Amino acid sequence: MQPIIYHNPKCATSRATLKLLRDRGYDPTIIEYLKTPPSAEELAKLLTQLGRTARDLMRRKEPEYRSLALDDERLSATALLRTIARHPRLMERPIVVAGRKAALGRPPEAVLKILE
Repeated sequence: MQPIIYHNPKCATSRATLKLLRDRGYDPTIIEYLKTPPSAEELAKLLTQLGRTARDLMRRKEPEYRSLALDDERLSATALLRTIARHPRLMERPIVVAGRKAALGRPPEAVLKILE
C-alpha cells in the first residue's frame, strides 16, 4: 500500500509527517494541494474517510476564513467544501490517505493508525 499525502512543503507539520512516512519505509504519492487543489467532490470523499466535518477541515486562522465570513454557521458543508476547493490554503494539512482510510497529520504520529 502506497499512501497519499496532501502536502504543503512550506508547513513544518506537513514536512514532519512526510518525513515520518519515509522513515517508516513508505514512499507516498505527494499531492501539493496548493498547486493541484482537490475538487469539492474529492474533499467530500476525504471527509468521509476522515470521519470529520467540513468545518474540521478548515484552517480558521487563514485571512480567507475571515474575509469570506466562513464562520457563518448557516453555511452548508457543500458550500464550505466548494470554498476550500477554490481557496486551498483553507484546507487543514497534512492529510494522509491509505486505502479507504485517511488521517489528519496533527500531530504527525496520528497518521500511523491508518498505516497499521
